[in-house]
Amino acid sequence: MKTQTHRNLLIRSSLVLALALAIWSPVTARAAESAERENMMEAKMMERCQEMKAQKAKMKADMKTNDAQLTEQLAKMNRAPQNQKTDLMAAVVTQMVEQRIAMDARKAKMEEEMMKHMMQHMQMGKESTAQCPMMKGMDEKSADAHKGHQTEQK
Repeated sequence: MKTQTHRNLLIRSSLVLALALAIWSPVTARAAESAERENMMEAKMMERCQEMKAQKAKMKADMKTNDAQLTEQLAKMNRAPQNQKTDLMAAVVTQMVEQRIAMDARKAKMEEEMMKHMMQHMQMGKESTAQCPMMKGMDEKSADAHKGHQTEQK
């Protein structure tokens, strides 16, 4: 009888253990999948951060190129004979306006993308926002202004 009781106890314990493992296994698998998915999202987000930082740097370089072209045109205009200055001035003004319109459109698009990007960071948490290269590149004044926006939203 004692062996029968021990055997029943052993069988029941084994069943409870098997049941606990069956329940616990998918939970840990889901947690691991969730952590892996979160790591992938963070990696994609940081990749997007780097892309945006590169776009910003390219825009600054393009602005410097535009300024150099205008400086060259102004020097040409200033060296030109009096009867050609009006035409050259019109060309400078036209180029300035065209550059300004194009750059304003480009900046507006980039600002919209950056706002969406920062909202995604905020949804992911403070750590994500702090790790963004775009935030690290901000000067103190801009960072303080941004912190003010965050507190207003809460």
